[in-house]
Amino acid sequence: MAGTTPKAVAIGSELRRAREDAGLSARQLADKLGLSHTTIGRWEKGERSPRPVDVATVLSALGADNALREELVELARDTDGSHWVATSLPEQQRQTAALLELERDATAITDVSAMLIPGLLQTGNYARAIMIAGGVPDADIETRVAVRLGRRDVITRTSRPASLSAFVDESALYRLIGGPQVMHEQLQWLLHVMEWPTVNLRVVPMSVSWHPGLEGAFVIVERGEGSAPAVQLETRRSSLFLHETADVATYQEAAAKVEEVAMSPEATSELIAEVINRLDAENDGTARAG
Repeated sequence: MAGTTPKAVAIGSELRRAREDAGLSARQLADKLGLSHTTIGRWEKGERSPRPVDVATVLSALGADNALREELVELARDTDGSHWVATSLPEQQRQTAALLELERDATAITDVSAMLIPGLLQTGNYARAIMIAGGVPDADIETRVAVRLGRRDVITRTSRPASLSAFVDESALYRLIGGPQVMHEQLQWLLHVMEWPTVNLRVVPMSVSWHPGLEGAFVIVERGEGSAPAVQLETRRSSLFLHETADVATYQEAAAKVEEVAMSPEATSELIAEVINRLDAENDGTARAG
């Protein structure tokens, strides 16, 4: 069966975690099941899609609980489908895990984010402010913030870091997520990361007319040769992965159109500095008035 789909990656990640929790190596599990350890490895890497019966057999051998077994067996029924829509919280969490796995092997990431600073470039306070305002349960916020900041490793790691092309609407620079201090810190951070060789941040000016980025945010993750790229889209109640060639090409074309109307990196840096100066002036004026 074909692999390297987001679902196959998600299943592989869970199988590996279950094996590690059971204290077995891939070779030990393979011996226990009478399989080749390379088969186990390919399943865990998402290079091949295990059949539902394979998933059930592996998890039973590892002593996984019934809930996990039933969930992953169901997920394995259509790993090669043209898309993966997640509407329930558990499945959305599986998609988040799959995104982390895809980013781990990424060579290039394109993030088009009209209304907010792209996730890989968010500060902890900015991300936290979004989650608090969005109604994320208090007990989950710090874990989610840590995961979001941890994702940054994909563009900072010393070995084969991925390149990030991030496009954000100008209006996002003025939206005071978390208040002036949080936004000031976020904008300063953007100027800092723009110096990284792996980051290409471009602002789309508000003077531009319609462009595909206004239809909604999306992320394209590209991996090495032999691994199909994938597109992730999110709404408030669901998320969607696409991996079919035609679907991915549509979003690659959309990203190219956004790039055509975006400011240069130099102009982007100048604009961000101007917004920071404006915030400084406003804060100074408020302090004097007080």
